[in-house]
Amino acid sequence: MNRLTLSDGEWKLMNLLWDESPLTIGGMVDALRGDTAWTKATVNIMLGRLADKGAVRVDATGRRKLFYPLLARDDAVRQEARSTLSKIRTGGLGLLVSTMARESDLSDAEIDELYRILKEGRRGHG
Repeated sequence: MNRLTLSDGEWKLMNLLWDESPLTIGGMVDALRGDTAWTKATVNIMLGRLADKGAVRVDATGRRKLFYPLLARDDAVRQEARSTLSKIRTGGLGLLVSTMARESDLSDAEIDELYRILKEGRRGHG
């Protein structure tokens, strides 16, 4: 997969599409109304950029354009994680994980999941 970077706004749109697709521009504007003041024009421009990047597919065969994600959520998260780690090399992975754990209210289930992931990583390198 080609390296693809998403802006914060593009992440908002992609999360909508990953959670529920297909969606129309109007549907996305409605879904984001409480979080943004984006107009249909703004969403349309951002979707055009996402389509140019190969992250979304547009189906214009019906009365309204429908948008589908082409980029898988897991792929996007992996790319974002790699990009973040490369930007903050100085503190290392330990600093990143400890900051995330302290700054977010992790549930017991999320902490257990993190332990599981770390144990799997150790088995893969041991």
